[in-house]
Formats: sequence, C-alpha cells, structure tokens
Amino acid sequence: MPRLFRVLLTVPLLLVELALGVAVAALPLLLLDMQLTPPLADGEAAGLPAREPFGDGGWRTANGWLAPTPDGLWEAYVQGGDLERGLALGSLARELIHRQEELFVQRIRLLVPDTGKLGWLRHFIGFFNRDLEEHVPLEYRREIYGESRAFDPAFDAIGTGYERALNYHAAHDIGHALQDLAFVGCTSFAAWGERTADGQLLIGRNFDFHLGDDFACDRLVLAMRPDSGHPFVIVTWAGMLGAVSGMNLEGLTVTINASRSALPTGARTPISLLAREILQHAATVDQAVAIAARREVFVSESILVGSARDGRAVVIEKAPDGMGVYDPGNGLVVCANHYQSDAFLGSSVNRANLRESDSMARFRRMRTLAATGPPLTPADAVRILRERRGPAGEDVGLGNPIAIDQLIAHHSVVMEPGRRRLWLGTGPWTLGAYRCYDLRAIFAHHSPDPVPSLLHSPATLPADTLLASPAMGDLVWHRAMRSALLERRVTGRTYRLAPEDEQAYVRTDPHNAITYSDLAQWYHAFGDKERAAMYYREALARTVASPAERRELEKALAACDPS
Repeated sequence: MPRLFRVLLTVPLLLVELALGVAVAALPLLLLDMQLTPPLADGEAAGLPAREPFGDGGWRTANGWLAPTPDGLWEAYVQGGDLERGLALGSLARELIHRQEELFVQRIRLLVPDTGKLGWLRHFIGFFNRDLEEHVPLEYRREIYGESRAFDPAFDAIGTGYERALNYHAAHDIGHALQDLAFVGCTSFAAWGERTADGQLLIGRNFDFHLGDDFACDRLVLAMRPDSGHPFVIVTWAGMLGAVSGMNLEGLTVTINASRSALPTGARTPISLLAREILQHAATVDQAVAIAARREVFVSESILVGSARDGRAVVIEKAPDGMGVYDPGNGLVVCANHYQSDAFLGSSVNRANLRESDSMARFRRMRTLAATGPPLTPADAVRILRERRGPAGEDVGLGNPIAIDQLIAHHSVVMEPGRRRLWLGTGPWTLGAYRCYDLRAIFAHHSPDPVPSLLHSPATLPADTLLASPAMGDLVWHRAMRSALLERRVTGRTYRLAPEDEQAYVRTDPHNAITYSDLAQWYHAFGDKERAAMYYREALARTVASPAERRELEKALAACDPS
C-alpha cells in the first residue's frame, strides 16, 4: 500500500503533508503565534535592491544574478554580507518565491478543504517555534530576513514574511517529527579508493522530497560567495537557504537523509541550516563533526559528509538525544533512512525502523550495486541512482518505495569533490541528462556580473533511455491517474472509474503492488468491498515495500473480507 494513501486513512490530512516534509505547505494557512524581531542593527536599512533584466528571463543586481537554463533549471550567483545576500536573492527570485508559496497554499487547500482540521496546530506551531531564533545563527537569520523582504504581502495576515520564512526552514523537521518517520526515502552513497575508477571520492544521492512535479520544476542551483567561510553551491528552491545537497570550493560535500525520530519538545537548529553551516565553514571531516557537535537538533537525521582533503566520507548521525559518526573505513558508505553508528545502531527505535521500513531494502540494493562490478565512474553513479528494481533485482514496477529510484526525486546529484564537480539531473526525476557544474570555474571570478551559464557542458551525462521510450507516455498517464484518484478520494468527490481507465491503470504498471492497493483503496472508500478485496489480494501477491505496509494491506483485506 502506498505510504501516503495509508496515512490518509489513519491520520488527519494535514499530518500527511507534514509527514511528507511539507509542513511548509501548511504553515501559510496557520496564524503563527510568533513575534519575531527583525535581526537588524539600530538604524540599519533592509530594502530590496533594484534589479534589471538581462538575457532571456534573467535578472541582475549589484550583488548577483539569476537566470533560467534551457533545461528548465534556475541558476543564481550571489556574494557579499549576510543581509546583502538575502536581499539580493529576494530581489532576484521574487516571482519564484511567490509562486512557491502560492503552490503550497493551493496544495494544502486541495487536500484539506476543511480548515477546521488545521486549527489544532495553530498554537502548537507557534508554541513549538517560539524559541526558534535562539537556535539559528545570526548570520542565517539576517540572510533569511533579507530574502523574506520579497515574500508576498498577501499572506501577511498569517505572519510577517520573516516569520514565515524562518518557519519554512524548520518545516521539514516538524513534519518529520510529527509522523515519527518522514515519508520520504532518500538514498545516497560515497565511494573512494579501489571502489572508484580514479581512486577519488565519488558521491551520489537522490533527494526524494516530493511536493508534486510543479514544485520540482523550480529547482535552483545557487552559487554563493559569503563574506566569511567557503564559497559553495547548493541545489535548492527559492526561499530555501538551508543545504540539503551541496559542495563547497574546498571539496567538502553534504547531503541529508531523514531517520526515525521521537516528537521533540521544543525548537532546535533546523537540520538544513546545520548542514548549511557545515558546508560554509568546514573543509575536513573533523571540522564538520565539530560543527555538528555544537548544535542541538529537532529530529534524527543522517548527514553524509565527503571531504576532498581527507579523501573519504562519513555519516554524521544527529538526534535530539545525541550524536554518532559512522566511518566504515573501507572505501564505501551507503546511507538510507536508518542509523549505523555505535551510538544508535542498537537502539530500540532504530531496530524497529530496520524491521518495519523499506530503508534496509534500498540500502542493500545500493550497497550491492556500488560494491560489485568494475570501479565506479560518474556515469556508474547515475546508473545506480536510476535503479528501479527491488532488493534482489526483481521487477517491482515504477515508483515503488522499495527501489532506490522511486521516480519522485526533487533532485538527483552526483559529486566528485576532488575535481570540484557536481552533476545535477535535469529531470523529470532522475530521467533527464545530468548537467555538470565546475566549482573552480564558477568561483574563478570575483565579480557578480552575469555569465552565460554556470554549466560545464562538455561533462554532461546522458538522459535515461526511458525518457524517449513509449513507456514514458504510460508512466506519465499512470502518475496523472494516480493523482486524480488521490484527489477525489481525499476530497470525497464522487467519480465513476471507467472500466477502460481501470484496465489501463493496471496495464501501465502491472508489477507494482501500489497499482493494486490504489485501486483497492478506491473501491474500499466507496463501499465496494468485494472489488477492494480482490485488489488487496493482488497487491499482497507482489513485492510490498515493507513489513509494516504488508500488515496494513492484510488488515484492510480482513476488513473487506472477514471470512
């Protein structure tokens, strides 16, 4: 059973969005009980700088520029002090910021038409984040405040732009905690030494953070030269200044993966801002570990850190009650959504996670692919990130959570820290070509003047063959149909599923347990228990993502067919 669908049956719909890491979607609808003071010095001005157009759809200011690429990405470069950087980004990306917030609001209003269901969280969010400022470094508060000056005043009744912006950086953490385990399944690896073709460090990751395909259309490659620390590049979206995937000019990389967590009792440092601090101020593994040790966090998270200086990678595991470092020392680190360090490996929460979730299935498949065969190249890393089969190589359909590539990735990245190169998939998901960014070339100049593109075009890695095949049309139709089924189920709108659509839904993804559980839940919701039971049995006859999912299917089947 799809994890999203299962939760829709068992928890308030708002929590579904929160569990997906989408508390950012809900927060614009909440009256934030926060009174945050702008982090400005006495008499300091914070007006958005003037901008002027350049190129085809781009903008420039005195401190940077932003422009679209032919591949559908956005690229930006900013430099200067904290407030200057934030103000420059706000001025440059104001339309993207507005569109993003509007998208969040539209989505939550669609899924939660009854705003009364949101009311109970109104004061909780405000109370929970009442001390958030104390756990965010002043530099980042000032940067976030600067960017928030471009936030749409249409939402000011909810909270000021600064209040909303700061909360967005904590939204993943709140949502992750409220559902105990984030309903996202990021998977990543790092290899070096004998595991790679040139002996140098190679990193790959899928960031499976899905807010819908429209959200992923506005991926932003942000190159930043701060006035303190190291210049860096992150893959992000407008309004998000934390780091989820990135590399700095010293060849240090960060990627984050959620793990199981208990509900926190108050605000701490958002994990994306901790990752950003590491990226900006660390050049070695030891420096990254020292920074992580200084911060308290909301939730449990794994930060995969690679270092060109050290020629290796480790996983820093942070939790509200401690920290561990996993360093296998054998040239290969794989990271999914469970813990591996001595500090947490044997904990009851982690053991339950290993038993009940799909994390170990993805972990084992990625480890097998990375550890067998010839030494890895960047093209091999992309091949691993596009792996859509199950843990034993079986056909599990397209988009099954048990697979490394769930076909939901907001972005997919490959990095060579030693060469300061970062490849970003152009989408959709992992299917498009991977374009290369050379950090040495990007930061070779110290001027904010625009350049044609940040791309290092000769190093492009090709698109997946699926993208140009007839199967792609089936996949697009199947995904659209799934969204339509979900929307109608959630909103309670009546709709007769045409027999030809039902047949086509099965035909376009016949090996996926989710296909059948989708249809089972559809008929179950509208009272046809006989047909629902038939589809629950079909789902159970296929590879189900986890033992917990299987139990939910069995329970649902029993409810339809007591005999």
